Amino acid sequence: MSTVRITTAEALVRYLVAQRTEVDGQEVPLYPGVFAIFGHGNVTSLGHALEQHRDEIPVWRGQTEEGMGLAAVAFGKATRRRQVMVATSSIGPGATNMVTAAGVAMSNRIPALFISGDAFASRLPDPVLQQVEHFGDPTTTVNDAFRPVVRYWDRITHPAQLLASLPQVTRTLLDPADCGPVFLGLPQDVAATAYDYPEAFFEPVVHSVPRPRAATAELAAAARVLAAAERPVIIAGGGVHYSLAEAELAEFATRHGIPVVETVAGKSCLVSDHPRYTGPLGVTGADEANEAAARADVVLAVGTRLNDFNTGSWTLFPESATLIGLNTARFDATKHRSVPVVGDARESLVELSGLLGDWVAPEEWTNVGVTLRERLGTFIAGRTADDGALPLSYAQVVGALHRSATPQDYVMTAAGGLPGELNINWLSKGIATFDCEYGFSCMGYETAGAWGAAFARTEGEVLCLVGDGSYLMLNSEIYSSVLSGKKFILLVCDNAGFAVIERLQRNQGGNSYNNMLRDARGPHSDVRVDFVAHAASLGAHATRASTIGELEAAIETARGHDRTSVIVVDVREADWTEGNLFWEVGVPEVSELASVRDARAAYEAGVANQRRGT
Repeated sequence: MSTVRITTAEALVRYLVAQRTEVDGQEVPLYPGVFAIFGHGNVTSLGHALEQHRDEIPVWRGQTEEGMGLAAVAFGKATRRRQVMVATSSIGPGATNMVTAAGVAMSNRIPALFISGDAFASRLPDPVLQQVEHFGDPTTTVNDAFRPVVRYWDRITHPAQLLASLPQVTRTLLDPADCGPVFLGLPQDVAATAYDYPEAFFEPVVHSVPRPRAATAELAAAARVLAAAERPVIIAGGGVHYSLAEAELAEFATRHGIPVVETVAGKSCLVSDHPRYTGPLGVTGADEANEAAARADVVLAVGTRLNDFNTGSWTLFPESATLIGLNTARFDATKHRSVPVVGDARESLVELSGLLGDWVAPEEWTNVGVTLRERLGTFIAGRTADDGALPLSYAQVVGALHRSATPQDYVMTAAGGLPGELNINWLSKGIATFDCEYGFSCMGYETAGAWGAAFARTEGEVLCLVGDGSYLMLNSEIYSSVLSGKKFILLVCDNAGFAVIERLQRNQGGNSYNNMLRDARGPHSDVRVDFVAHAASLGAHATRASTIGELEAAIETARGHDRTSVIVVDVREADWTEGNLFWEVGVPEVSELASVRDARAAYEAGVANQRRGT
């Protein structure tokens, strides 16, 4: 057997370079790049190896480890889980800064590879700089904090371990059922140690994402349930995107006359003018889509985790409704006594349609879906229209952006009030052109995620909306985008605080406290951030828009810029596109405030309507 003597770090990089995949018929790197901040623990060995292969696996410099990790997550979603970015940090705080990003990837089932330096395996120089010692367990380091938020975790304590670990890393990242983030810890001495690796380990491999087929009996059972349905509804989740099943979903819904509602992760599975599209589901969804789901006797849930925002904390579907869970993950397919179909979404929809044959839902029910979609369109037109008042509402900002958007543009947001506004008011013009991080609801994802998505998108603009709170939490990857030449357009909506949480606070009977700047303790709560000046200081084009006309003009101008553009818009503090579905949050059982006691009574009424399941 032919071998080559190289360091552990060099072997890791060579292996990553050798992994290939196919995207749209083209062979491309599975690991196309690395987001890196170097420090002791990863600069002298891993950094050296990456520099030696700089043209094969480029390194992109970030400003924060969390931002780099979030960029990697957004890249994985934008590629529909077909490519994987790597994020690497030093030991200590560099590593723990990435834990939040790993949580985002884990909750959203997105592939990302996190590699951090670690303390010395020999322990001879312990304690080293940035090492946190555990007196009762010297094997523990801060890298163990990744264990709850990754699918696969390993610490490489001997060079030979890469031979067993790295194939598991790659298969985990590509597995449609277990897909999620992976963590590797590299102790400093091990990363620098040489070993005789088999040369065959570094031969190029072209991977394909598996498409597991559902059991014949499961498909048959689901077909029987659907064929007996009078009011079926399809829920399109993120798994439709990751299976590349959008066309098959559209064909299935059209052929069988079934209305389709979408989750946040599944948004843009259908374009908004598709005849079967009925609207966005859930707490941040539209009344029309929720009405369809509430009236359904059979719900075909395709590629969705069915989280509380989609199900109204399980108050949306009546107990009498039968759920069919079509998912590659058995864990999701069997939720709430669902009839499980454990398999790939694209292939399962084709096979299920074949079993249904010429069966079509009752025409009266199909037409209900059409009516609901038309009603939704009328509602959105009203919400996004110019009412002549300033500042603008979130909905009006969304409307202006939508009118300026092309089918190739990619729109993004994350935490705060914008997910609800976009989920309802954004009508998708193109397939797989929407990313709202609402699995972990991570403030700060927006700016870093837009940078990551810009690496993946080859057409159109990346259009990202962020609130002032999330902008202040993580904005430095604007500078990363300027350095790297990966452009996006960022709309900063400033309503002077954490306004959506203040809404929740007040809606549950509480007083406004510690959310809006006007409520902040201290003598200078009237001081406001100059977001235009701040963004410009990071190298972006920056401007302010006040009216709808100014905003639309600024977006058009930004399209012609050579680098990231930031448009700042003052927005109304409390003008929301309300979702009317119950969402269970903890409301105090006793309180001196009558408003809280009233909110508790409404909470108890909502809980009483929950569908019971396991």
